[in-house]
Amino acid sequence: MPDALASSSAPSAPPTPPVSLAALLAREELGLRRIAGPEDADLHWVHTSEMGDPYPYLLGGELLLTAGVQLTDPDHYVSRVVAAGAAALGFGVAPVYDTVPPALVAACERYGLPLVEVPPPTTFTAIARAVWRLMAEARHRELRRVAQAQQGLATAAARPDPVPAVLRQLTARLDGAWAVLLSAEGAPLATAGRPPSPDAHEALIRLARVVNPPQPEPTASEPATPAPAPTGTPTPPTTPASRTAPATGPNPKTTPAPAPAPRTTPAPTPTGPAPRTTPASATDTAGGSHLAAYALAGGQRLVLGVASDRREAGDHTIAGVAVVLLSLLTTPHQGAAESARAAALVRLLLGADAAEVAPLLGAGGWTVVHARPAAAPAGPDPLAAAALGAALGSALVDATEEGVVRVLLAGDARDIEPQPGWTLGVSSPVPASDLPAADIRAERAVRRAEATRSPLVRDRAEAGGGLASLITPDEARAHARVQLAPIADSPALTTTLRTWLSLHGSWDRTAVALDVHRNTVRQRIARCAALLDADLDDADVRMDLWFALRWL
Repeated sequence: MPDALASSSAPSAPPTPPVSLAALLAREELGLRRIAGPEDADLHWVHTSEMGDPYPYLLGGELLLTAGVQLTDPDHYVSRVVAAGAAALGFGVAPVYDTVPPALVAACERYGLPLVEVPPPTTFTAIARAVWRLMAEARHRELRRVAQAQQGLATAAARPDPVPAVLRQLTARLDGAWAVLLSAEGAPLATAGRPPSPDAHEALIRLARVVNPPQPEPTASEPATPAPAPTGTPTPPTTPASRTAPATGPNPKTTPAPAPAPRTTPAPTPTGPAPRTTPASATDTAGGSHLAAYALAGGQRLVLGVASDRREAGDHTIAGVAVVLLSLLTTPHQGAAESARAAALVRLLLGADAAEVAPLLGAGGWTVVHARPAAAPAGPDPLAAAALGAALGSALVDATEEGVVRVLLAGDARDIEPQPGWTLGVSSPVPASDLPAADIRAERAVRRAEATRSPLVRDRAEAGGGLASLITPDEARAHARVQLAPIADSPALTTTLRTWLSLHGSWDRTAVALDVHRNTVRQRIARCAALLDADLDDADVRMDLWFALRWL
């Protein structure tokens, strides 16, 4: 069954990591020797007791040290030690016994409890001091690992693709684990690492429903109520206590359910709904993998799922850092600006034009930015688009199916700087009525940026500037329609000619900008020259065509 990790009962700092029995036995100065039971165990602390029944005084996970002062029934003694959850038993030879009693050795073998022989020169205090020293070293390693992971995750969150980068960094810090960001419906939004087995994958999806239970559909006759929340025993991630009550049989251990199905609280009574007890995180094991699910903050009902081959001290803390960063990266910013955007959208849907709703979104002119990621995307990436919009200072972002991100900025965005991992094309500032034209110019700018391998290209062809101001726009459009009539109905020819002229007749860079073969560019330009009956090697002809293309 999944374990709910209740934050209310967890300590404020990560608990001290356990020490392996093998590491303690490796301390040659102690002279310890395992003579029965499993080869290794996790030791969480050391306790010395000469009580005939130490059960009431044990918390679980101890290395229990005794000289057997009141050892009368070894079988009963070991059964009680095991029932209390002790990790191992250390028996001191002398002053009561010259050797470890054979009956005690047999009982430890039968119950699966590691039995360690403590030679006469070794004091119990020396053993306790060695354990605390090993714990301090392990804690230091854990804190250093967590600190390095925090730095790596924070750096990943600043990348152009922050969400996938955080997931990749998380899997690297968890020694090759698999991480997935799940939507409220359980669909994967982003993944990183090597996927687990199908059984573990299905179990992780089920575990995600523990921290994000499905929302009930309200009926027409009753209001919506919170979904029944799974219950579980709050268990800190590294406590040694068993998931079940102490057992009295040999080698007690729990048996995981074949299909984790968390118990739910009873339905709300007529007096009122029961308080919500959904945990923030939960853990389980399936298919040989350790599974963990964490609910993200922000109201999006997203869940971080992690599957790893093993679980180490500090893993839960590292995953917690990733949860905080992912929550910040995926939470939409609410406020007055969001209300204004919603109002503008409503007015557009109800028939208003862009010029009418533009004042709701910002004052002054508008700038359009087209951005292409350095790595070819498989499709639209809304999370990366939102991160780019945040970096540019705008929430008006559109991620197209082709992987291009369009950002709309209010005002004259002359302070836009190149963004790592992106190629940007920036239009000149325009009024809201000219936004479609600015969108086209931003697209041309980003193509030019790709062709010239520049991180950012600004559109400087502002309509009405320079020599173009000597004639009216109507006259310019009429001239363009007449001069370019033979190719006006072919977007491929006009786009190729415009790009080729903007790149000073470079075949290779035009091919890169249009994502076509250079021979295709040559054929199209030759076709343009033939249809226009123009010598494209003539600088005056090129200038005249460039002027006309601006108004087409």
